[in-house]
Amino acid sequence: MGQMILDVQAFLETGGGVLRFIGIVTITMWTLMLERFYYFYAVFPKVSEEAQATWRAREDHSSWGAHQIRRLMISELRMQLESGLAYIRVLVALCPLLGLLGTVTGMIEVFDVMAIAGSGNAKAMAGGVSKATIPTMAGMVAALSGLILSARLEQFASDEGERLADRLEIEHGGAE
Repeated sequence: MGQMILDVQAFLETGGGVLRFIGIVTITMWTLMLERFYYFYAVFPKVSEEAQATWRAREDHSSWGAHQIRRLMISELRMQLESGLAYIRVLVALCPLLGLLGTVTGMIEVFDVMAIAGSGNAKAMAGGVSKATIPTMAGMVAALSGLILSARLEQFASDEGERLADRLEIEHGGAE
């Protein structure tokens, strides 16, 4: 365990300060995604059942007012389903941009070394090259993992919203 911590520290030092920020963004993104998974599979089924029970308890399912109440219930539940997904999308998009920032800062370091030591000192330039490539890789890996799971979360929210709308049955006729 101690060796693993040392390896992570060495990786963070090699990648530079931007890599730490990518790590913070990635942890935040994953925390939000895990919260959404928990909500979808542990909380939302109960919320959905309560909404369906409330709808079934109504005597009127066919009037204009009943249709508006149904639309309101569905809209509120969809908002709950989609809560936080926009933040996740922003964090997913931010990861490769931060990787690009790491690339730029690493290349600036390479150019600084070249200006001071000349282009013949490959060992001195290697530190800047690693600071340029490691954040790019980390940003892309974080973005890909987030992209895959955020797409799944968005699809689940959309599908579950449609299923809920189907479960809140309406009766046609009456005073519309």
